[in-house]
This record gives sequence, structure tokens and C-alpha cells, in this order.
Amino acid sequence: MAVPPYGVYTPLVTYFNEDETVDLYTVAQHALRMAQGGIAGLVLQGSNGEAPHLLHDERQKLISHVRKTLDDNSYSRIVLIVGCAAASVFESLLHIKEAQQSGADFALILPPSYWTAAMNPAVIERFFSDVSCPALCELTSSHAHFDQIAEESPLPILIYNFPAVTGGIDISSDLISSLAVKHPDKVVGAKLTCGNVGKLQRLAHPASPRPFAVFAGKSDFFLPALVAGSNGVIAALANIAPKAHVKILELYAAGDMKAAIELQTKLSHADWNLSKVGVAGVKAVITEFYGYGTGRSRRPLGSFDISTLSTAAKDSISAVVDIEKGL
Repeated sequence: MAVPPYGVYTPLVTYFNEDETVDLYTVAQHALRMAQGGIAGLVLQGSNGEAPHLLHDERQKLISHVRKTLDDNSYSRIVLIVGCAAASVFESLLHIKEAQQSGADFALILPPSYWTAAMNPAVIERFFSDVSCPALCELTSSHAHFDQIAEESPLPILIYNFPAVTGGIDISSDLISSLAVKHPDKVVGAKLTCGNVGKLQRLAHPASPRPFAVFAGKSDFFLPALVAGSNGVIAALANIAPKAHVKILELYAAGDMKAAIELQTKLSHADWNLSKVGVAGVKAVITEFYGYGTGRSRRPLGSFDISTLSTAAKDSISAVVDIEKGL
């Protein structure tokens, strides 16, 4: 694959046991429901997957377990995009190589954000250029854990623009385009959770056309992003209703904009209310409507009590769940 295929991608939540160890059984159960919903791929260890709370070995086990679960159930077609962000180029490379070894197809990379004041466009560009360079992967070859993969190229990279989790760093379309031109075989796409549809339009229709997959990063602007030329969506709400998101694609492809707008409106209301409850809240909603997992995250995020959700918020999510269960 030069770029991730067109479609709906679920940024999979990570489930935890009562003692906060990773609950691989429920993660696999959830991944299978997503696969049955018709998604094109899963994003593991992103923001909704609580990547900052996962250890290196946990990340590898989770990727391998999900890949095996999908393959064993005839869902080998489903693509795995894995969050590999870290504060340094060095650790990002470690994450990429570990993800590749564990079964990932693509890596999703946030800009470094600990030293926010130092992250000017030139530094960010150099960070992504370094991460996407195969030669620099050899920096890890002296570490025994990576002997088996030292000679392999890193995974193709999608740039992840999410200012809310990077201290306000907002990567411009100019910078993303520049990186894609410099590294056409390595920087192959972007996830835009920033909600800037104009930026998405520019990236989806560059002056010099090339394979590049730009995704809407929220259900809230899924349909407008399709009009702008997106490659699909990577959206938290797909954890709740993957089939409803696939339905948007079908309605858009069929030219039924009236029905697409009606469904998009319901997704937008549900997405807005889901965004208020956090990652633990997403899991609590899944438990409420689908009967598996718990609303538990690793501390300090803690747990979410579904009873605290307002009636209006619950109704907007319930409306989308009803559509999901009817498809």
C-alpha cells in the first residue's frame, strides 16, 4: 500500500482491567465489532488509545494481539495505523520499529511538544524529516532489542495535527506539503483533528498531484471533509457507531446528499457530546449500549460514570446508536 485505503478508521480505545493492566480480551472483542462494522482500518495507540499511558512492551503486545485477532477472523484486509509519537526523534524511531515488527502498516506521528516554545516550523520540519529517513533508523541498531529489524526501513508515516494535545502547535498545510514532496515514499498522509477543512482541501488537491491520504480527524466534519477530498475519517465516534460512518460514505458516493446531511447532523450532535466525556467516557458509552468493557482508564484519567451524562447528551448518542443497530 502506498497510502492507507479510503474509508472509515476507528481510533480504537484501549481497555484496562481493574488493576490497570491492559485488557487484551476486551480490546480484541471491540476490534472485531469494528471490523464487522465495515471499517477500512484501526488506529491503535492514538489519543483515544491512551498512548501516553502505555509502556513499550504493552504497545507491542496490543498491536500483535489485534493483528492476530483480525487475521484469525478473516479480516486481514483491515489496515493498522499505529501511534508512534514521542518527545524525541530517537524514541519515535523505536516506536516505529516496534510497531512494524508487531504488525503495523503505517505510523501516526504527532509533532514533539514538551519544549513547545522551541517548536518552530523549522524544528518541526526537521523532526519529521529525521523520523522519515531510513538511514537514521540505523541509530537503533546497537540496541539488542532491535537487531532483528535494524536493516528494515521505517513504516510510512501519517502526520497527526491535533493542537489540543500538543500545546497549541498547529502544523500548516505548507509544512505538511513540503514534507510530502521531500519524502514521497515515507510521508504519505495526515490526520487533521484541528477541524480545518480548508487545510484538508489544500492537502487533498495539491498543485502537483501525488498519492497522499488526508483524513478528517473527527465525525463532526466528516461529510464536509469528503466534499473537500478527504480519504475518509479517523473518528472517536466510530468506536460507538462504525456502520453509521460507513453509511455516510455510501450516501455520499450515491449522491444522496439530503440523506447524508441528515445523518451527518446526527453524528455532529453525538460527536460534540461525546467530546465532553473524554476517553473514559467513550468506553463507558460503549458499555452502556453494547454491554462489554468498562469506563476505566489509567490514572489520572480514572473512570467515567455514565449516570453523570446529561439526558440531552445521552439522547443524541442514543439516536446514533439506534441507527447503528438498524444497519
